[in-house]
Amino acid sequence: MGSYQQDMKMDLDQSPIDVLSELRKQCPPELQEYLNTFEDLYDRKLWHQLTLKIEEFFSIPASGPFQIPLFQHFISDWEARMNKLKLVTLGLSVVKQFNDKNQALAFLMSLVEKVNTPETRDAYVHAVMETAYTKLLLGDFEGTKSSIDECEKILDKFDSVETVIHASFYKVCAEYFKAKANFPEFYKSALLYLACINLDALTPDEKTNRAYDLAISALLGETIYNFGELLMHPILDSLKGTPHEWLRNLLFAYNAGDLAKFETLSVNFAQMTILQDNIVFLRQKICLMSLIEAVFQRSSDNRAISFSTICSVTLLPPEEVEYLIMKALSLKLIRGSIDQVREVVTVTWVQPRVLDLVQIDGMRQRLQEWDENVKKTAIVVENETPELFVQ
Repeated sequence: MGSYQQDMKMDLDQSPIDVLSELRKQCPPELQEYLNTFEDLYDRKLWHQLTLKIEEFFSIPASGPFQIPLFQHFISDWEARMNKLKLVTLGLSVVKQFNDKNQALAFLMSLVEKVNTPETRDAYVHAVMETAYTKLLLGDFEGTKSSIDECEKILDKFDSVETVIHASFYKVCAEYFKAKANFPEFYKSALLYLACINLDALTPDEKTNRAYDLAISALLGETIYNFGELLMHPILDSLKGTPHEWLRNLLFAYNAGDLAKFETLSVNFAQMTILQDNIVFLRQKICLMSLIEAVFQRSSDNRAISFSTICSVTLLPPEEVEYLIMKALSLKLIRGSIDQVREVVTVTWVQPRVLDLVQIDGMRQRLQEWDENVKKTAIVVENETPELFVQ
């Protein structure tokens, strides 16, 4: 690849047609017809058709070594006539051919300038975010964050934008927050990124890695107590049949507040330092989830729960129960009040969350009980005050 770049640097005065002729000599036979087509479409000034043909060319793996000179010395001649979002897309294919990250960054920064106009803000955001990703790889966290903040303000002004733009934005946000170990923000950005792409475009390894990262962030996120969106997302099934399948099972255990299952699965923490180092937090989190589950299992008119009941549910010593309740209140997992004298917490609201089949069946039974109580009450009222009813 480097030799092609050097050759083209020595022939900067060549015309676009001469560039194609030079590349044609170096291309394998299966690519030469593309270069003939490029020349024909260029001569006829059919810019849209030429753009589509170049996109097709770039999609062929064998075209990789020729993309840099083609972009810099052929496309650059007529790029003003190209759709700017397509220009960026082609540029993002080209940048993958650079082995040196600093050279790649310089190329991307020049691409940003090509689309930095009021009329092409969508393409500008796309280019800036991909440039930010390269900055992140080079350890420039401040530059990456500055780009994120700039593009977020631009995106907020759009009524609508192509999903590829949002995908680029959320991908870089996720990678930035992952590098900063900001689990809640990574979790949010990673799920938004997945919502913007076709999962089939990811390789099996990419799916597994993203599912793994999301599972870890869900477990370690200090404000994440609702795993619903992740539990329902097909990405999580990527962990099935892998050494990390137990993480998927652990998330469902947390969602159900299942302490017994947590204890069984937590033996795996020994092989994962990041979880083992946070074992105290993870235990508190499962206790909070079991408290939420205990509240959820009760009817709305039976949510005055004694500290002793919470002890038995969470397996905590009595002196730690009140702190757990206060933690749940501060995290807004529940709403209610504590009677310290009677050692009772009265819960008026519990955070909604996704239910598994067992929890759904429990809700069905409670609805049936409620329905029966309503019928009994209606019969009592009807018998005692018949004059209130029209016969």
